[in-house]
Amino acid sequence: MTTGTTMIPHSRPAIAQDEIDAVTDVLQSGRLAQGAVVERFERGLAAYLGVAGGVAVNSGTMALEVALRVLGIGPGDEVILPSYVCSAPWQAVQRVGAHARLVDIEPDTFQIDTGLARAAITSKTRAIIVPHLFGLPADLTALERLGVPLIEDCAQTLGALEQGRPVGSAGVLTGCSFYANKLLCAGEGGMVLSNDSVLLERARALREYDGAPALNPLASNLKMSDMQAAVGVAQLARLPELIARRVCLARQYHEALAGAAVTLPAVPSGRSHVYYRFVVRLSRIRSASDELSQCIGRLERQGMQCRKPVFRSLHRYLGLEGFSGSEAAEDTALSVPLYPALADDEAAQICLAMRNEWRRE
Repeated sequence: MTTGTTMIPHSRPAIAQDEIDAVTDVLQSGRLAQGAVVERFERGLAAYLGVAGGVAVNSGTMALEVALRVLGIGPGDEVILPSYVCSAPWQAVQRVGAHARLVDIEPDTFQIDTGLARAAITSKTRAIIVPHLFGLPADLTALERLGVPLIEDCAQTLGALEQGRPVGSAGVLTGCSFYANKLLCAGEGGMVLSNDSVLLERARALREYDGAPALNPLASNLKMSDMQAAVGVAQLARLPELIARRVCLARQYHEALAGAAVTLPAVPSGRSHVYYRFVVRLSRIRSASDELSQCIGRLERQGMQCRKPVFRSLHRYLGLEGFSGSEAAEDTALSVPLYPALADDEAAQICLAMRNEWRRE
């Protein structure tokens, strides 16, 4: 811990009076569960992404599971996804009984490698889950050419563009997360979005079972409350300014680290970055994992809390080999605090600490 220095947390939600007023209105209305505010949130986010509709659910992980189920994916099917990602996509694939085919990532962007995804396609492949990591879109244009249905995971990249179109508008289905540290937060919750009205109706049938014309053994209570949706609606209205603040902070970090002994976030042509995370890569001069943990400790002593952006690659949990890109990222990638609620003096403190840590000798 630090002495005499305020610790800047790695994440902090950007909650304003608009969110507080929105929740208060719901509480005073007496309608707390899923209702009109959830529907407003669904319509608003669908319009923001330019798709036909959305179905709010209780988590981002469940949004991915519902997306798989509405495509009829189950035992005997395969779903391609990258190894360097949190466990939520893998958990969703397991819960529907399908097999996860893991592939490696692009070394420079942390996104799923399109060439390796192509090589992983078999006669059993039913979908590719595309997590857009850290605020940067994956190469959707190249992935679409593979001819396999894409399920976009926009938990970290709402508001980003790929070839001029919003991330989340290209896949046959999209899953979002509104966890407390996300770009658009509601505390908890998620949403499935699509341009296909049939798939959206299937998703609604899985979300709840009351009033259904027949029993559905796969249906459950996956509903979002109006209280959560109220926060989401308020956050959606503020999303452009929240993203602008992230981009502004990222610009400051880029300037502070010009010439430093780290690799800065890459932004390929045709893609925009909304900086859910500001992820740098350390040099692999010494034992990489030891250097990473030591670096985190040194930065913490300077008053900033840092994290590995992905705790552990999926292939390492499963004892698989042949994922050099994921392993390099896991051993060298470091996420530093960047979020709209970060004060200017805190950003200055972070820039100073990073310069002290990574000045080139």
